[in-house]
Amino acid sequence: MSHTFSHLLFHLVFSTQYRMHLIVPEFRDELHPYLEGIVRNEGGSVMAIGGMPDHVHLLVRLKPSVCLSDTLRSIKANSSRWVHERAGLPREFAWQEGYGAFSVSQSSAASVAHYIQTQEKHHRRRSFEEEWVTLLQRHGIEFDPAAPFG
Repeated sequence: MSHTFSHLLFHLVFSTQYRMHLIVPEFRDELHPYLEGIVRNEGGSVMAIGGMPDHVHLLVRLKPSVCLSDTLRSIKANSSRWVHERAGLPREFAWQEGYGAFSVSQSSAASVAHYIQTQEKHHRRRSFEEEWVTLLQRHGIEFDPAAPFG
C-alpha cells in the first residue's frame, strides 16, 4: 500500500497549576482559539474545546507522525508563554504538570465533543476529581486513589 491512512482522535485534559480558577470567561475566549492554533501548527486539528476555570478539554485529531507527548508539551509551553507575554492576563498562570490523553473512536467522537462542549453543565453535578477518576476508570488506567490531584 503506497499511502498511509489514519484517523487518530484523542481526548486531552489538563489543568491549571494547583487547579487555580484562572480561566475566566474573558480569558477563555482568547485562550481556546490560541490552543487551537497551536494544535494546527503541530499538524493536528481541534474538533472540540471546552473546560472550566481550572482545566481544559480538547478533542484533537493528530497525524500518525506526531508524537502525542511532544504535542502536549508544545500546547502547554506555548500557551503559557503567550499568557505571560500578554498584558491583562493572569500573571500567576501556569499549567499543572502532566495531562490525560484518551483515545477516542470515530463512533464516539460526537458524544465526546458534546461532553467537552457542555463542561459547565456537567460540572454542576460533578467535581473535577470525580470527573478525572471516572475518565481514568473508563479507560482502564490504573491509579492510586489516595494520591493527591495536585
